[in-house]
Amino acid sequence: MTQTPPQRPHARPLRVLAAMSGGVDSAVAAARAAEAGHDVTGVHLALSANPQSFRTGARGCCTIEDSRDARRAADVIGIPFYVWDLAERFREDVVDDFVAEYEAGRTPNPCLRCNEKIKFAALLDKALALGFDAVCTGHYATVVLGEDGTRELHRASDTAKDQSYVLGVLDEKQLAHAMFPLGDTLTTKDEIRAEAERRGLAVAKKPDSHDICFIADGDTQGFLATRLGKAEGDIVDEAGTKVGTHEGAYGFTIGQRKGLRIGHPAPDGKPRYVLDISPVNNTVTVGPVEALDVTALTAIKPRWCGTAPEGPGRYTAQLRAHGGETPVSAVLEDGELRVAFDEPVRGVAPGQAIVLYDGTRVVGSATIATTARRTTEPADA
Repeated sequence: MTQTPPQRPHARPLRVLAAMSGGVDSAVAAARAAEAGHDVTGVHLALSANPQSFRTGARGCCTIEDSRDARRAADVIGIPFYVWDLAERFREDVVDDFVAEYEAGRTPNPCLRCNEKIKFAALLDKALALGFDAVCTGHYATVVLGEDGTRELHRASDTAKDQSYVLGVLDEKQLAHAMFPLGDTLTTKDEIRAEAERRGLAVAKKPDSHDICFIADGDTQGFLATRLGKAEGDIVDEAGTKVGTHEGAYGFTIGQRKGLRIGHPAPDGKPRYVLDISPVNNTVTVGPVEALDVTALTAIKPRWCGTAPEGPGRYTAQLRAHGGETPVSAVLEDGELRVAFDEPVRGVAPGQAIVLYDGTRVVGSATIATTARRTTEPADA
């Protein structure tokens, strides 16, 4: 496995557009970019036509309070600041996609989609058109510049804060214009907050956001129900026997245990988990935890952080933003990524992203389409 090589400094000051969410990480990132001598302009993305409908207080990244916090931070840093309205693009590419994926029985990652479609597509395109050289964010990841001028995406120096998983959709062109000033910092979050306080940034003590920004109360099932409506269906076991009912298959995810509302226990008395979601016949299949063991998968829409790999290879894979790594063999065939796990993994759902790593380097990502379980044949979930 490779190790992260040292990051070479930029040869000249750059015109940098700093995406400022109103949180502490993006504020410190913008401050560091300015301190490094770059010509920095701050921008806050207005992602809702009605910001009051997004999370209030200090929990999200899309509220009126967040916009004001970002503006105050820019004033302290001493950089120009603007608010850009990307609400329509965000609704189409992130919110509508989120709803459509759940309706199809898949489990999407809206943060990853936002990075792909908004921060490093819509925002970056606009930044380049205005003459900026790079977009700066508060993500914990590292862009490494090679001797040949190519760029690689690597994990953050502090793997406990690493966010490279949600950036695995970035291609080499986007990496060429990406700046992550926090990525090579071996500091704790408390130290980042202390730095913000030393810099006079009022967001130093602002809580982090961990939930989906466009679901105001954190109730994903309720959010989906208002858009998709209630659709009663059956909950069945592996033999197809009805064991309960539900109000919408979209309200479940693979591996879910709680909230199944099954009327009677399994014959062996053990908990049951969601094994499959079928939007075609509106059924949810449940079974024992062992039935969640996935040995292989196929993934579509691969995106490579550089040149696409040739032939079969050995990698580690990450399957969720805060998950660990697992060894895999992978090969790209006819535009589809085929992955085999050294050891079975659980809770793998179609719609999720799989990100491949070679040591600390992000090779690329793809969207999981099908899974193969220890006792089943590969099938669309």
